[in-house]
Amino acid sequence: MGMFLRDDPHINENERQTGFYRYRQLLNTRFGQWWKVNFLTLIGFVPLTVGIVYAVGTSSILILLPCSILGGMVAGPFLAGMYDALLRGLRDDPMPWKGAYVRSWKQNWKGSLVPGALLGLMLGLYTFMGMLFWWAEIAPSLGTVVLYLFSLLLVLVVNSLYWPQLVLFNQRAGLRLRNCVLFCIKNFWRVMGAGLLQLAYLAVLVLFAPWTLFLLPVTGVWYILFLAQFLLYEQMDNAFHIEELYDGAKL
Repeated sequence: MGMFLRDDPHINENERQTGFYRYRQLLNTRFGQWWKVNFLTLIGFVPLTVGIVYAVGTSSILILLPCSILGGMVAGPFLAGMYDALLRGLRDDPMPWKGAYVRSWKQNWKGSLVPGALLGLMLGLYTFMGMLFWWAEIAPSLGTVVLYLFSLLLVLVVNSLYWPQLVLFNQRAGLRLRNCVLFCIKNFWRVMGAGLLQLAYLAVLVLFAPWTLFLLPVTGVWYILFLAQFLLYEQMDNAFHIEELYDGAKL
């Protein structure tokens, strides 16, 4: 499955490609696995989605806060499993996806509860703020909208760098955040580009809903996360020595 691109018969799939050919190679070899994990991830986000929709429908911030936190805690291990599957693909891990997914749950479910709760809270608050813009009798100023989008961009950037560390390394949360800041400073434009892609994808899903809901079973969360990690992986490998570490551990 070349993601709407025909396979190139002159490319040897048994050799690791580079650049755009690497992108196509990963989609060809890993799409099925990532699609299955994506389906499980969508299931994991159902409680969070239902809670946020109910809170927005009742216009209650008191309902939003606990629903977002608890829903995020449920979604956290599923999101960790998605990131684990994507990173295993990027480093060509040969482990079957079912075994890898079970291992991810065993290793990461506890560590993903708090980050999941924070992510759920952020998603809930940003959804609620977005609806306040929609409900307001006076349209928000351009500065308010820009600040809203920029802060959401920062959340996406931090998640793009934090969750990979969570599933790859056993570290303190403070060290992961420090690494996020340093990595972002060193690779600012690439990181911002990956974040903008995620922001654009999220905007398309929201602005063209409910029709875009039909995309979720196909592209869901896996494709945009894969695209972001694909753009960042070489720099992350150079910074964290991912493949050197995992090849040495024979995982």
